[in-house]
Amino acid sequence: MSDTIFAPITGRGGAVTVIRISGPASFDILGRLTTLPKPRLASLRKITWHAQLLDHALVTIFPGPKSFTGEDCAELALHGGRAVLAAISAALTGEGARYAEPGEFSRRAHANGRLDLLEAEAMADLIASETEAQRRLAVEGAHALQSATASWRETLVQAMAQQEALIDFPDEDLPPEVEAALLARIAGLRDDMRAALATAPAAERLREGLEFVILGPPNAGKSTLLNALAGEDIAIVSELPGTTRDAIGVRLDLGGVPVHLTDTAGLRDTNDAIEAEGVRRAQARAGKADLIIAVAPAPNPVFPPTPPGIEIIHVITKSDLFELIPLGFQSVSATNGAGMAALRTTLAAAAARLTDTKGAAALSRPRQTACLRDTAEALDRALATTEPELRGEELRTAAHALARLTGRVGVEEILDAVFSGFCIGK
Repeated sequence: MSDTIFAPITGRGGAVTVIRISGPASFDILGRLTTLPKPRLASLRKITWHAQLLDHALVTIFPGPKSFTGEDCAELALHGGRAVLAAISAALTGEGARYAEPGEFSRRAHANGRLDLLEAEAMADLIASETEAQRRLAVEGAHALQSATASWRETLVQAMAQQEALIDFPDEDLPPEVEAALLARIAGLRDDMRAALATAPAAERLREGLEFVILGPPNAGKSTLLNALAGEDIAIVSELPGTTRDAIGVRLDLGGVPVHLTDTAGLRDTNDAIEAEGVRRAQARAGKADLIIAVAPAPNPVFPPTPPGIEIIHVITKSDLFELIPLGFQSVSATNGAGMAALRTTLAAAAARLTDTKGAAALSRPRQTACLRDTAEALDRALATTEPELRGEELRTAAHALARLTGRVGVEEILDAVFSGFCIGK
């Protein structure tokens, strides 16, 4: 981290572009382009290089360690033109700074103790959030996970101290209640972690988005239903059976939950090789879905077979063709719009249920889940052994696994995995 780096931290095309500079030579480099203001006081300055005026910018400097990265930092709020950004970038490069790699600002913040890995991942998730539920997961869920992790760590440290006491003073005739209390503490900690692990799939689904698949026979109104839910013409609608031959999807916001809704080929036996491939893909897509919308047309609805273990909502289409609605089914009509509001409400409720973390610490990434699972498994082994030394070793293994969750253990491949997914400027 001896280099001084820079990059825009705002999106392209706006009226204002903000460039962040970070590193040991930040103030020296910037001082050759303008007059430095007082720390943390945004000031209007002329930016010049080789006697040429490049822009008028709002300049703010942040001496380390009280900055985003923990290093000396500066931010330049420039006019948003591409030519301005190019000129300032050339000047900074010419004075010895280099363009930042993806995630390099955040990685430096982590290395300098300004961000732990959970905070860094939460920030990345917040930037990428598309819906209100994803925003809450990135803010509230991450805060709950950080609080839980701190509590788990404190409990584990206390358990390790108790275990060391049992090892160091074996001849002191400590009452059996001491070891019983230790085992109860370890078991309670393990159970708390198992409870958090149980909600991990829901949090991961919310972060990535759910997959809802429309499944049914040809001419059942699947494409019409997709278009109606999307509010635009996504799929071709035709009276000819077999029009849809491949999966066609659209991204929806259902009650704040991101959902990828997919229309599939009509399920039937066919000698058409292309249509048969479409049917195979439809069945494969359904097998990986979080929820299947099984549709069948009125007046004689026959629903398609569906894979086991996947939630299903049965929908009768073309409801304007009959009057009585069979119990247990929903009905819609593309002709008059009947039932569409109710169906959307049902789908939103299903999306909320499938992503409900029940207020637990939100393990929204596979890395987080793996760390906590390793910790819980080490605690299982600690409870299973009667040898104090072996139990102490398993507790140390658990502590190491838990430390990986926040990044307190310097495992380089973990850092690479976390920060490589960041955008330039973060």
